[in-house]
Amino acid sequence: MAACLQHIRVLDLSRVFAGPWAAQMLADFGAEVIKIEHVKGGDDVRRMGVPHLGPDGGPTGETSSFLAMNRGKRSIAVDLATDEGQAVVRRLAGQSDVLIENFKTGTLARFGLDYAALKDVNPRLIYCSITGFGQTGPMAHLPGYDPIFQAMTGLLSMTGIPDGQPGAGPALVGYSISDITAGQYAVSAILAALAHRDAVSGEGQSIDIALFDTQLHAESHMVMNYLSSGRLPRRNGTASQITCPWQAFDCADRPIMIAIGNDAQFRRFADYLDLSDLADDPRYATNLARVQNAETLIPQLAEKLKTKTADACWSDLDAIGIPAGPLNAFDDVLKMPQVEARQLLQQVDHPAAGTVRYIANPVKFSGAEAGASIPPPRFAEHTDAVLRDFGFTEAEVADLREKGAVR
Repeated sequence: MAACLQHIRVLDLSRVFAGPWAAQMLADFGAEVIKIEHVKGGDDVRRMGVPHLGPDGGPTGETSSFLAMNRGKRSIAVDLATDEGQAVVRRLAGQSDVLIENFKTGTLARFGLDYAALKDVNPRLIYCSITGFGQTGPMAHLPGYDPIFQAMTGLLSMTGIPDGQPGAGPALVGYSISDITAGQYAVSAILAALAHRDAVSGEGQSIDIALFDTQLHAESHMVMNYLSSGRLPRRNGTASQITCPWQAFDCADRPIMIAIGNDAQFRRFADYLDLSDLADDPRYATNLARVQNAETLIPQLAEKLKTKTADACWSDLDAIGIPAGPLNAFDDVLKMPQVEARQLLQQVDHPAAGTVRYIANPVKFSGAEAGASIPPPRFAEHTDAVLRDFGFTEAEVADLREKGAVR
């Protein structure tokens, strides 16, 4: 089967997480993605994460973070600070559909590579900028990384151990949620802009994505709780602030997560724990009442669950239609039959790192392939091949390399 975006060419000028994640998603959907890296060392993420270990247990020169964000791309190295390097990017942009960049606001304008300049080269270009605070506003000039946005958007006011308990305080979400969220919004916006170009306007446009904006929007259902009630959300450990019971409980051997989504489920859950009277108690009969009275309800449930093993409890709850699951570490989850059945763990051969296992794109199309077939590139691995594809002669490439404009 053909891939959905096999007719699309993307220039990925972005670095670190959000932009590369978006470009990788487009590659997984079949787009040709060309990663443009700095001539001195390339993407910073090549030096982030942990060293990827080879079969002999030694480092391979690749890092986990780069491998996670750059599948399906070809790498070329260009010095954007040189006139010749800028001319290379303009020539590539003239033959591309999408450009993704995450330089600080105003940086590419100094190089003549902003949207205003490139739309004259290619009026059909979709130009997606991903920055910390966007292209406008009093904070547009500021840089930022994921924990800054977790903090500033209020996310950390909802995560961690509640006040008054041992170790109280916020807890950073365990992965770069603001980056990945921004990347997902960028993919959606790029696909919408491509559809608008091809079916409505015939022209490209610029897209302004801010990590601050997208993280705040992703939290909008919790913000709405505040706008509706005037009450600020609180740190609540593993427990939901809008549904109860909806949290981790200790079983006899290890914890289990239980999520009761409606009153009928709660009645079945109470019957299972031999606490049937709770479902008729007006303090617990409805979800709103349970949320308000969680301090007296949860200890009763917890006491019963401590007598059961996690696997037995999970099996029992599954049998009566109660959503539950163990608190897995990665070594646990990757062994699950569900992961195998969904083909979520894949592998690709890498010229330096050997066989690399990775989490596959989760989207399943009925009429198209998804998932890039080429490994994350080595630094500047494809400079010559890509430039030839864009019509550069051997002499032109040699001249660019001699001048330090490409590597």
